[in-house]
Amino acid sequence: MEFLARSIGIVWGGLPEDRAARPADTAEVEGRVEVHPEFADGLDGIEGFSHVLLLAYFHKVPGDARGLLKVKPRRLLREGASLEGIPTVGVFATDSPARPNSIGLTLVKLVARDGNVLVVKGLDLFDGTPVLDIKPYRTDYKVETHGVPTWSSKYDAERKPL
Repeated sequence: MEFLARSIGIVWGGLPEDRAARPADTAEVEGRVEVHPEFADGLDGIEGFSHVLLLAYFHKVPGDARGLLKVKPRRLLREGASLEGIPTVGVFATDSPARPNSIGLTLVKLVARDGNVLVVKGLDLFDGTPVLDIKPYRTDYKVETHGVPTWSSKYDAERKPL
């Protein structure tokens, strides 16, 4: 089944285009999510949440990377792994932007709302990224115990929470 999706907003600020200039830790990256005026009423009541989940379309993924099913999780390079030490795994075991639908999910801290604009922190999306949906983070999303593969978990301890 195929379907069309439309943007409900756009990211301003966020990650720099230059890979060398990108921070290893995005917890401090601040930006704005401008919700299109026709969807602004959908933000009413969001101010009480400390964090929101953004679903976004990875518009910068090159055509030849769309649809990949096996990748090396390159985020581990920024965390000290060598390319040779990173396993090739299925794309659904990663948060790689190269994937069949190029849809991303990111958790950000909600700093403020100004009309149809959300100021957020912890943004790991590029300037101009289309936003497909916004969902509040609720406490029942939290999992008390969870497992992750060794290839991923050995770098997790160094990451700062939002």
